Amino acid sequence: MSMKKWSLFALIGILLFAAVAPQGASADAVSGETVVTLGADLTPDQRESILQEMNVDSNVETINVSIADIREYLHGKKSGNAPASGDNKAYSSARITLTESGNGIQVQATNVTRVTEQMYANALLTAGVKDAQVYVTSPKPVTGTAALTGIMMAFEKASDQSISQEQREVANEEMARTSELGQKIGDQEKAADFMTQVKDEIAKKQPENKEEVREIVINVAGDLNINLNNQDTQNITNVMYKFSQLNIDWGSFGDQLNRLKEDLNKAFDTEQAQGFFDKFFAWLSDFFSSIFSTN
Repeated sequence: MSMKKWSLFALIGILLFAAVAPQGASADAVSGETVVTLGADLTPDQRESILQEMNVDSNVETINVSIADIREYLHGKKSGNAPASGDNKAYSSARITLTESGNGIQVQATNVTRVTEQMYANALLTAGVKDAQVYVTSPKPVTGTAALTGIMMAFEKASDQSISQEQREVANEEMARTSELGQKIGDQEKAADFMTQVKDEIAKKQPENKEEVREIVINVAGDLNINLNNQDTQNITNVMYKFSQLNIDWGSFGDQLNRLKEDLNKAFDTEQAQGFFDKFFAWLSDFFSSIFSTN
């Protein structure tokens, strides 16, 4: 083989290694506990199938979550309110794994119709959850709104931390309002992005009253070309004002939110990047074939 071919071979090897070598700590590295929540209305076969889907063994710590559990967790034992969900049965299940500090929240959801992964991540940040990998699933399509409660319960169990009642309620209401907005404008991702930006502005400006929160909501909606009527504006302002009044470490929250936005930007670029790598590896295959065919 000529020196020129050897040089090209070495260069391609370096590029290939750089493309696939791990960069720092793996996103899949587990530094904490894993807890699974299972919908109380699952059949035994469905439970087993979901545990296999989550790639956990039968010894993993599990929590059964019923509609009654959701009601009690969100509103207290004496409340007769139903959870903010279109589901009458508890099928949603979730796996949460605590990760190293700085990893942020990563969410993957399947068979969920009204709640996006970003909506889950947003609401979990409001609840004080951080640095965790979350997987949400169901054996049949569900709205997904009830799954948030199970995730919060699992986080408390895995981290041995308590989420305040105020945070539970605000996180649940926030996700419900975001889901409603997504249904109204016909774009769930845009609704989730809207809420992320509103929270980002609140974290930066730390408004002192509801009117200042309302101004943020209106401005962000204008920036994203989202038309809110008076009722929409009032509903979102109410929940975001409650959010602004929570006992939040704004520095830590800002770090987690920035990590979420970075992950979203990476996801947005994935399709374009995949096209590049498809072409790159096709070219690489042709290159190696030409080398060996000439020897």
